Amino acid sequence: MMSLPTEEKKSIAMVDLYTQYLKIKEEVDSAIQSVLNQTAFIKGPDVQAFEEELTQYLGGTHAIGVANGTDALQIAFMAAGIGAGDEVITTPFTFIATAEAAALLGARPVFVDIDPDTFNINPASIEAAITPRTRAIVPVHLFGQPADMQPILALAEAYHLTVIEDNAQSIGAEYQGRKAGYIGDMGTLSFFPSKNLGCYGDGGAVLTSDNELAQRIRMIANHGAKRKYYHEEVGVNSRLDTLQAAILRVKLRHLDAYITARQQAAAYYDELLADHEQIQTPFVRPDRTHVFHQYTLRIHGLTSEKRQVLQARLKEQGIPTAVYYPVPLHQLPVFADKQISLPEAERAAQEVLSLPMHTELTTDQQTFIIDTLLKTLRELG
Repeated sequence: MMSLPTEEKKSIAMVDLYTQYLKIKEEVDSAIQSVLNQTAFIKGPDVQAFEEELTQYLGGTHAIGVANGTDALQIAFMAAGIGAGDEVITTPFTFIATAEAAALLGARPVFVDIDPDTFNINPASIEAAITPRTRAIVPVHLFGQPADMQPILALAEAYHLTVIEDNAQSIGAEYQGRKAGYIGDMGTLSFFPSKNLGCYGDGGAVLTSDNELAQRIRMIANHGAKRKYYHEEVGVNSRLDTLQAAILRVKLRHLDAYITARQQAAAYYDELLADHEQIQTPFVRPDRTHVFHQYTLRIHGLTSEKRQVLQARLKEQGIPTAVYYPVPLHQLPVFADKQISLPEAERAAQEVLSLPMHTELTTDQQTFIIDTLLKTLRELG
């Protein structure tokens, strides 16, 4: 088994933001200093500039900066008129924010099963869940790969539903030649620091190419007012901070390089794991790209208990891992529904394991990670 120098072994991280920062330190520090010099901390010029640059990069029309990714989802739901008694169809295999934002408005998240290969929502399971109360379909572009949007859009058109893409993990990914986030009626982004395009705090955005929706989104995010003190409805207070926008402008210029680095790291992991039948590496559909926010393995036959032992053994060797996600949303106490069984999501929650994935990984680190993983799996039997 390959060994690593102690210092390089210690430096293995799930996400290495510090080394990434050092490479763009001069640009970031200059951007921050510019905001400090202007003292335009709220709705400063960098916010509008970032929104314009983001729409240009993604090939859309409007991007509205907000305080975080969860706010982006809630504001998108509000802009769609979703409220008490409505239903939104989404995946159970994701972070809680997708369902939480709907529930906060009194809507009911309706969970359907996933594609076992991509872990994204399975379009074939959606139609049976549509009822007269259904208002929206919310696909999550999980781990860096877009969901299968064409059949989702067809269903939405047939049943007059809104499509809101949760694109927190897949900025820059493409589906049939289009960037994710602008395929449905609205898309949402998170700029949480660990995201592929992450700021140094919280941040988010709502995307749309619909002019009327964009105006409504901006109004909702500004206390329900188009102009100060003239409030047309109950809204929220959600702004992208100017300092964060300035940082994001710098990092957006590097995003394609970050994506390439992640894809190269994923390809090397794939190569190292090519002949191991127990391990399913990330499956990428031919009509889309994967930007590898996470590099998530499926280890067939794994149990939660055995996975905990595996993670502990890897941690002893200086290798961090994570589980996204150990409990499907329909099984969480807050959403628990004993009436439904979603076997693919439940099976995935038992078998997934995410390895370190970021722009600063070295091939030596990756070789050590995989050698140690395979050796440990053999020992566990």
